[in-house]
Formats: sequence, structure tokens, C-alpha cells
Amino acid sequence: MEFEPLLDKFCQTVESGEGQALAALFTQNGLYDDMFYGRHEGRTAISKMLDLFHRDGRNFLWEMIDPVNDGTIGYARWLFSYDSRRTENEGRRVVIEGVGCFKIERGEIASYADLARSGECLVSLGLPQQKISETLERWTTAQHARPDVQRHLSRRSPKSRESGGRPS
Repeated sequence: MEFEPLLDKFCQTVESGEGQALAALFTQNGLYDDMFYGRHEGRTAISKMLDLFHRDGRNFLWEMIDPVNDGTIGYARWLFSYDSRRTENEGRRVVIEGVGCFKIERGEIASYADLARSGECLVSLGLPQQKISETLERWTTAQHARPDVQRHLSRRSPKSRESGGRPS
């Protein structure tokens, strides 16, 4: 499948909650790495992950903007929105902006990861400041644990090592 029609189908299946249809866009051992729900590998896990989206939200809209693709790697800026179903923020409209990173094999998604402007969506959910801080700390810890980030952390100056690399 060409990249832009694949993106259209990707968004449509997420919006409609068609977990098996979403999973069918991925390779057998495909990976969906979601900022909120984590890594889901394989079609069964990807299909079940979409249940989490629809458990916590409704009235989804996802659009991919300015897609680029070389046949094996693709990127698209996106806007994603939904109405929260969670008790603590029921009915709040949440808009998230980000970039989708796709690896493509023979017209199927081998892996998808999103990079998002996450702070805005946490505020949109109306989370208390403490919860926002805890969430951002958890995401930062996970980022710093990745092997590709280790090289960047090892180049910190002696002054930044004293503060854990965070601004003081």
C-alpha cells in the first residue's frame, strides 16, 4: 500500500475503533509505541491497545499532515483529538500535536512511534500540577534509559551532572 492511503486507513481505523483492521496494517510482529499506553508488539497486542483508546476517549479525529516517505521510512506531522471518558476529566476535549515515525516493510507498518507535544495534552486534561510533574518525570526517566539517548547524556558537562541534567 502506498504511504498516504496507508496513513488514511491508519487514522480511520483508530477513529472508528477497528482494532483488527488497525492491526492488519502492521507486519505480523509490528510494533506500535504509544506515548500513553506504551509499546505493543504483534497484531493481537496492537488490536487490544486500540480498546484502551476507546475506553478512555470518544469522538476521535486524527489527521496526518505533510507526510514524507522514502519507501521504508515515513514521517507525518499530525493532529489528534478526542473527548475524554475518564472520570477525572469526563467530556474534556483534548488536542495533541505530534509527528508519527513509521518504518515500512512491503507496504505494511513494521513499527510506529509517536513524538508528541505532551505537556499541552496533560494541561488539556485538567490534571493537577503534581500529576503532570509525575507523568513528565516518568517519561523523562524512560527517555533517559534508551540506548540512543545514552550518548547524549554522557556528554553532559560536570556542572549539569551535579543537577542530574535538569535545569536548576
